[in-house]
Amino acid sequence: MKRFWSIAAIVVALASPAFAQAEFDTKAKFAILMDEDSGTVIFQKDADLPMEPASMAKLMTIAVVFNEIRGERVKMTDEFFVSEHAWRTGGASSGGSTMFAELNSKIKVEDLIRSVIIQSGNDAAIVLAEGIAGSEGSFAAMMNELAEELGLTDSHFTNPTGLPDPDMFVTARDLADLARYLISEFPEYYHYFSEPEMEWNGIKQPNRNSLVELGIGVDGLKTGHTEAAGYGSVISTDEGGRRLVAVIHGLTSMAERTEEGRKLITWGARAFERVAAYPDGAVVAYANVYGGVSGSVGLVGDGEVALYLPRGSRKCLNAQVVYTGPLLPPVTQGDEVAELRVFCDEQLVQVAPLFAAETVEEGDIVRKATDALKQLALGWL
Repeated sequence: MKRFWSIAAIVVALASPAFAQAEFDTKAKFAILMDEDSGTVIFQKDADLPMEPASMAKLMTIAVVFNEIRGERVKMTDEFFVSEHAWRTGGASSGGSTMFAELNSKIKVEDLIRSVIIQSGNDAAIVLAEGIAGSEGSFAAMMNELAEELGLTDSHFTNPTGLPDPDMFVTARDLADLARYLISEFPEYYHYFSEPEMEWNGIKQPNRNSLVELGIGVDGLKTGHTEAAGYGSVISTDEGGRRLVAVIHGLTSMAERTEEGRKLITWGARAFERVAAYPDGAVVAYANVYGGVSGSVGLVGDGEVALYLPRGSRKCLNAQVVYTGPLLPPVTQGDEVAELRVFCDEQLVQVAPLFAAETVEEGDIVRKATDALKQLALGWL
């Protein structure tokens, strides 16, 4: 069962999401703002309702491609064939965003990746899908398989481009979690998202994410638009001392998308202050261990444990350590065994993982018998 241990050592205060959100709103129909490292939600608006992803679905396309490269099944230098289907469905004649790939030509994987990210090339996305899986349908199955692995349970993909399909949907929360995955798992490729332009076949196109050029610290990730869904964007910045990920969707124009995205990401970066709660290596709390040579194990953060507090709102704080316990030995130093949850007015405002500070081996029979009596007495078993 879950055991909750209150932490009295933290004496700083922070405001609840309800208070923070009262200070901010957006014209977007769907929105979410997250701390990239912990996944803590800072702001949300209908973040779990299904929505048409448009070209933001290409983030899952890129995630699959990066996984194939990491698994050494695809190389950046591989060349994929431009089929008639890719040329007609995603090329210049389709009227959508395109790389202007030539029919029957071959294009390197790296160039296709850059086109999908920078130009939102539908033809490039289809060429990647066909080159990796043979068809869009087979590639979509790979997209959904990866989505399931990542826990994106409220999304379903049917093609690599995001072109309209009634059976394809995502949520703002899933898109934000997908962005977090790309940022944390593939840092060596993240620079593609902030490249200002790409030229192919003599045609130079700017990055479709206009926020990249505003000088406000935004360095990714992807825009999207269809007539039915409106304008949306997945955004990230590391301004303000931490990386944030935002998703907005359902806006009425490119200009509105740019302005609402700027407002949300700037508010998130500037409206909070960083407070160091525990230094690197400091024990935050202790977790019970059943049948170990020690009856408990210290819990520490991954480096310094810091809190981000809304400026001018130090009104309340309650923190708990949550773990499934008692823990069973062996508990190895560095194992993630618990999490610190910070609340204000019963609203969760931040989550941080906690790790075993030392190794606790299995104890002898006397120790196990003693712990069994203690657990029975406390009603934990």
